[in-house]
Amino acid sequence: MSRNTRVVLVFWGFIAAVAAAFYPIYYHPMEHIDDYKKEQGINRAGVIQEDVQPTGLKVWSDPFSRK
Repeated sequence: MSRNTRVVLVFWGFIAAVAAAFYPIYYHPMEHIDDYKKEQGINRAGVIQEDVQPTGLKVWSDPFSRK
């Protein structure tokens, strides 16, 4: 195997590893927004925001809302 071929394989192997690590962090949540909204609704069901929110800070908002 020539040196250039090894360099290309190592480079593309690194790119594939980064892509494989990036998928569950970024793309999966963006493709399944409704699942995450439902989970947050369950997690925040009994929480009264005014009781847990420190004074002077912005009240919780929907992290999945489109801007």
